[in-house]
Amino acid sequence: MKKIILIGGGGHCKSCIDVIEQTNEYEIIGILDPFKNGSLLGYPIINKDDKYIEELVKKDYYFLISIGQIKTAKKRVEIYKLLEDYNAKIATIISPLAYVSKHAIIKKGSVIMHHALINANATIEENCIINSKALIEHDAIIHKHTHISTGAIINGGAEVLQESFFGSGAVSKEYIKVDGFTKAGSVKK
Repeated sequence: MKKIILIGGGGHCKSCIDVIEQTNEYEIIGILDPFKNGSLLGYPIINKDDKYIEELVKKDYYFLISIGQIKTAKKRVEIYKLLEDYNAKIATIISPLAYVSKHAIIKKGSVIMHHALINANATIEENCIINSKALIEHDAIIHKHTHISTGAIINGGAEVLQESFFGSGAVSKEYIKVDGFTKAGSVKK
């Protein structure tokens, strides 16, 4: 079983833990978070900052950024670049309860949560969160460091641009480009 370190110990981390446990692919070694102590859902919190990543890389662990993203992707981007600089093994996590077409592309560092649906020829780029029950339709592209929130619908051929947030229950029209912050429940035309 591969060993993994999660980076960030907040609410999104709890969801990531649940998905990782369901995959039976990784053993969670700990959660790196300089702002917390103790444990989270039974896993130890490593109370050190991002500089400690270099030491952990030497132990041949995999990594997943488990910091959530609503207002800004800045911290997720910063840590992702740091992991790449250290040539870290960056995990891609897909819930066994999600459906991902064999014709879709999921790139490293992304997490596909429970009951998400990724259709044919869709692309999920690096370090994305595709949250529970989100639908990414055929030919859609979710660019790097983007969060598609719970129950959101990205229709066919739409693109969600880099570092965007697409809120819970929001819907995009087909073949459009969406950029920045989209609030929950809105419709992008």
